[in-house]
Amino acid sequence: MAEEIKSLDELNAAVSGTSAAVAEIAAPREPQRDSLGRSYATGKRKDAVARVWIKPGSGKVTVNGKEMDKYFARPVLQMILRQPFQVAGVENEFDVYATVTGGGLSGQAGAVKHGISKALQLYEPSLRGALKAAGFLTRDSRVVERKKYGKAKARKSFQFSKR
Repeated sequence: MAEEIKSLDELNAAVSGTSAAVAEIAAPREPQRDSLGRSYATGKRKDAVARVWIKPGSGKVTVNGKEMDKYFARPVLQMILRQPFQVAGVENEFDVYATVTGGGLSGQAGAVKHGISKALQLYEPSLRGALKAAGFLTRDSRVVERKKYGKAKARKSFQFSKR
């Protein structure tokens, strides 16, 4: 039978002892890479879904077979794609290959950013803390609300006519 705990000191010792045992059992995260040395992740934002592969390289980003600055012509969208690398401190160290479908350009940029963040964390688990603190590993779940019947849009009513 379990031994009886009679004071707070004994309780603290028992609790700290079990948490240390649990910490030893939980192994550190292993990098997840395929046979070509790449990490893969899926990123999502609004209706856009991005499949992202990263591998060590010179910082070249290819989206749907085009260079990043050709596919995402607006500087703001290019900045969004670079954010995970800046936060993790690994700029120009990884090549990115991404295929993205659905949504518009802004949603697609957000989806690729989410995918890059998840893939970076899988490639190098030590980067997880910085990426998680910046909020890049959380999927932005906001999507367009559906239109309801009897309404002009999702919430807008038709114009009221008294007579």
